[in-house]
Amino acid sequence: MVGFMGSGKSSVGQELASRLGWTFVDTDDIVETSAGRKISDIFATDGEDAFRDMETAAVRTAAAQDGVVIATGGGAVLRAENIEALRARGTVVLLATTPQSVYERVGHETHRPLLDVPDPIARIGDLMRQRADAYARADRSVDTVGRTVSQVADDVLDVVRGRSGTRGDR
Repeated sequence: MVGFMGSGKSSVGQELASRLGWTFVDTDDIVETSAGRKISDIFATDGEDAFRDMETAAVRTAAAQDGVVIATGGGAVLRAENIEALRARGTVVLLATTPQSVYERVGHETHRPLLDVPDPIARIGDLMRQRADAYARADRSVDTVGRTVSQVADDVLDVVRGRSGTRGDR
């Protein structure tokens, strides 16, 4: 699954993995484990480019596994090679959301370096617009706004089983 931070990738991914009897893999966790540091520390010390390199390695690691539900970091879509690595193993589903919804979900968290700005909702909207073409590369899109984890998981399962879903367009 791909989508902006706070779109529900980890929560929905854990639910899906539980339902399928698979393993849940979060590429952000792989990055933090391999670096031995938090992502916010990597951003602060090494910069975003270094983080994105680590993220690409994490996506490759995750995509090489069988029987996994993968949640990527919000910016993983910025590199086409990440989408292609994921697509080679399964269906790439975008969890679509809005800037306001993201802020309501994660605005209180202090480990979100991209939101450490005076107007975080505007920043979220700007980033979503910048990433729109990258998110559109997902195979399908599921709306998460105002929906429970269980409802979104139901829709993602339908999408990967070929029963519904729309082409990503946010």
